[in-house]
Amino acid sequence: MMANIAVLVTDQFEDIELTSPEEALKNEGHTLTIISEDNKQIITGKHGTEYKVDQSIEDAIPSEFDGILLPGGFSPDLLRSDEKGEFGLFTKHFLEEDKPSFAICHGPQLLIDTDLIKGKELTSFISVRKDLENAGAKILEQPVVIDGNLITSRTPDDLNEFNNAILNSLK
Repeated sequence: MMANIAVLVTDQFEDIELTSPEEALKNEGHTLTIISEDNKQIITGKHGTEYKVDQSIEDAIPSEFDGILLPGGFSPDLLRSDEKGEFGLFTKHFLEEDKPSFAICHGPQLLIDTDLIKGKELTSFISVRKDLENAGAKILEQPVVIDGNLITSRTPDDLNEFNNAILNSLK
């Protein structure tokens, strides 16, 4: 089955945390849909990579996607600043429905807004770990943590393992 993966992302994302999983997913025939704030047409990563926004969060319907990818950088924190909490609600759908959910580095920050990570095992960038623990998650210090359909990773150094785990989960 070829999956359509929702990517929640805005400016200042960590470029390689989107470009690397994107390449791995597309090479296997999967598609990615870039979803961002309502007023964005183009988003730019910390290192200058540009993406066209495919859908605004207001128009995006979570049930139309097979999985979700949450890249890191400053993007997750900016998305959490959304007054309506739309990005957290969108992400929540994937955990509630037990759909494949992938988050790397600072990406797991968005999982906090789902109120569904209590008791889940995951990992993230070091500066996010205390927040995740406070939300009830169990943090494991390893390159990739798989808890059911939730796959998390620490840093760009772990991208090979992260990408392999993503692809294996979609087989």
